Amino acid sequence: MKIKEIVSALEQFAPLPLQDGFDNAGLQIGLTDAEAAGALLCLDVTEAVLDEAIALGYNLVISHHPLIFKGYKSITGKDYVERCMLKAIKNDIVIYSAHTNLDNAQGGVNYKIAEKIGLKNLKVLEPKENSLIKLVTFVPNAQADAVREALFAAGCGNIGNYDSCSYNLEGEGTFRAKEGTHPFCGAIGELHREGEVRIETILPAFKKSAVVRALLAVHPYEEPAFDIYPLQNDWTQAGSGIIGELDESETELEFLKRIKKTFEVGCLRHNRLTGREIRKVALCGGAGAFLLPQAIRSGADVFITGEIKYHDYFGHEGEILMTEIGHYESEQYTKEIFYSIIRDLFPNFALQLSKINTNPIKYL
Repeated sequence: MKIKEIVSALEQFAPLPLQDGFDNAGLQIGLTDAEAAGALLCLDVTEAVLDEAIALGYNLVISHHPLIFKGYKSITGKDYVERCMLKAIKNDIVIYSAHTNLDNAQGGVNYKIAEKIGLKNLKVLEPKENSLIKLVTFVPNAQADAVREALFAAGCGNIGNYDSCSYNLEGEGTFRAKEGTHPFCGAIGELHREGEVRIETILPAFKKSAVVRALLAVHPYEEPAFDIYPLQNDWTQAGSGIIGELDESETELEFLKRIKKTFEVGCLRHNRLTGREIRKVALCGGAGAFLLPQAIRSGADVFITGEIKYHDYFGHEGEILMTEIGHYESEQYTKEIFYSIIRDLFPNFALQLSKINTNPIKYL
């Protein structure tokens, strides 16, 4: 099995276009045409992690945080990133990272955190904006089913927990084929009327090219008519953070102690306790403090994230319990997501969760 097959599986789950603008998710180092000997799954790529992969005989390292975030004019080993790059190249190790695309994907990092806490009725806290488009096309009645199925297979028609969503309206189309054409129906030079179905469906904007190719491949007309419209709808299936509910309410102290144990937090920080009951929980792995306003507006009792700045703590005691559990601690279970994706598709492939704690922050 080639490395590119594993990469394809990861990108099917967390497409690269879902990543935020600052990010550099995707292939970091190496050639994916190589045969895969095994994959080491980690949060961060460090020299110790690469040594672990070498000792195992694996040639693929999959991380959450990208190794490379900036351009390089030279690679001389002057810092740990450059040393990792040199070591990976020297040992023919491919490095692949799934970062904010995995944060924003359905079933991604924040869903894993919610699973560990025991939340239900999950919703995206800040859905992606300007990410959906509508496709409208016109198809002869007899071919409408085939075109619809091709569009659904290419990624159209998903709304919430429903798929194969479309609106269909029968009508009549007209056209006149000119010399040099090869019309599917009608005669050259004559105005033709054809019973057609107007098919409307929705799709993520990043799938537009693939969907148009699928449409052109299956549509019977030589020149299919189709329109694409931008939508202002929020994409509720993708975005930042998660909000959900506990089965039963907990006191603030009970909840904080459970979170500290679940995520093995060396130092859990929070704002002043006010005696509120905890039932509705908002969260975001990593540096998610930017979602605090959304958590408050959503009516959450508590907001959990990996990093919160000092000044962000002021003035919210009466609105929400703020809980900071550490960047590494909040995302440590990301390796389990990688494991599930790959194991489900390639049950006999060699996988190992890294045993290296790459957290650069230590606690007394």
